[in-house]
Amino acid sequence: MDEDFALFLAKFGPAIDKRYVPPSTIDRYRGKLPDQLLAYWQEYGWCGYADGLFWTVNPQEYEPALEAWIGDTPFMEQDAYHVIARSAFGKLYLWGEETGETLTVFTPASICFASSPDDDIDRDFEMRLFFGGLSLHSNDVEGLFAPALQKLGRLAHDDMYGFVPAPALGGTLTLAHLQKVKAVEHLAFIAQLAPLYVIEV
Repeated sequence: MDEDFALFLAKFGPAIDKRYVPPSTIDRYRGKLPDQLLAYWQEYGWCGYADGLFWTVNPQEYEPALEAWIGDTPFMEQDAYHVIARSAFGKLYLWGEETGETLTVFTPASICFASSPDDDIDRDFEMRLFFGGLSLHSNDVEGLFAPALQKLGRLAHDDMYGFVPAPALGGTLTLAHLQKVKAVEHLAFIAQLAPLYVIEV
C-alpha cells in the first residue's frame, strides 16, 4: 500500500459493502484510467468508506449520470470522462482520460468545478494524490451525514442521500428534505432540473 492510500484509509476508515472488480472491467479501463486506480480496484474493490460518506464506483454504472450532467457540455468534446468516485450526497469525481482530475460536479447545487490539467504530472501519481488529499468535510453537506446516517440508515453501494424536493425545485439542504434514493437514477433526474453552472478553480 502506498503512503497516499494509507493516509486516505487513516482518515476514511475501513471499507464497507465491498464489491469485487472482474478482470474484464480492469481490461476495459486499461489505458483509459491510471494503472494506479486499477491496482486499487484489484486490491480493494469498489466500496464505501467512512460509513458510506465516500464511494469508489464502477464507471460503467455511472455512464447515465455522466451523460446527464456533462453530455451536452463542451467538456465532452475536450476529453473522455469517467465517474470514478462519489459522495453520499452525489458529489461526482470525474477523471479525464487525457486531462486527469479536472472536473468535480456538486450535483445538489448543479455546480461543476473545473480546473486546468497539469500536463507535467504523472497520472498514476496524480491518482495517489487524489486519494491522499480527500477530506471528510469536503464530502459532507452542511454536516448532515451523521444525522442522515442515524435517521435514514446506512447506504448500500447504489444508494445516496438525495434532497427531495431537489434544491432546483425549491428544496433546501436540510435533514428534513433528505431521503435515501437510488443514486444513478436520482442523479440523472436532478441533472434535468437546472443548468450546470461551471466554476473555474
